[in-house]
Amino acid sequence: MLEPMRLHLPVDRLALKAAARFGRWRPTPQTLQRHRWLRWLGPSITHPLLWSVNRHAIALGLAIGLFFGLLIPIAQMPLSAAAAVLLRANLPTAVVSTLVTNPVTVAPLYYAAWRLGATVLDEPLAAAPAVLATGPAPQAEAAPGGSWWSGLWERLRSVGKPLLLGLALMATLTGLAAYVLVSALWWLRQRWRSGAGTAPGQDG
Repeated sequence: MLEPMRLHLPVDRLALKAAARFGRWRPTPQTLQRHRWLRWLGPSITHPLLWSVNRHAIALGLAIGLFFGLLIPIAQMPLSAAAAVLLRANLPTAVVSTLVTNPVTVAPLYYAAWRLGATVLDEPLAAAPAVLATGPAPQAEAAPGGSWWSGLWERLRSVGKPLLLGLALMATLTGLAAYVLVSALWWLRQRWRSGAGTAPGQDG
């Protein structure tokens, strides 16, 4: 039986301030439990460790969300949430950061991934496929009876190996870079607070 979350959350003053600032958009356990893609996780969503605000949990949650957000165009949130549950990362950060890809950003990001993959494979950089043309993808292209993302997935299947390789590389490198950057900034902030004479909170 899960005990009240407030009794177990690691205390970090910097993290608590950040959580307060972004509290307006930060999802709650109840919100995620009602989400149609996350309901299958059940009570595990409310586990205290998944809502811990510390360096490791936030950095890992961001890395997970960016990884799945860039790697695949569908089922990003459930996969990120499942990974956060398994790895005890911050669940809200993992879910929200998947929004790095959306109808506005997906075209330029996937075009960059396609160019990256083609470069690594040493393939000639011909004109980009129409599905990777820059700019927001029109909602009218959604597959009949399906979502916009499912329609996009069907169109991306025809692009080939350069895009798949580029997405894998971009997702992995971006996730690793996000984890290292957040951890480094968090550590520097703690050092600064300690040097300024303020006792740092629990670093996690």
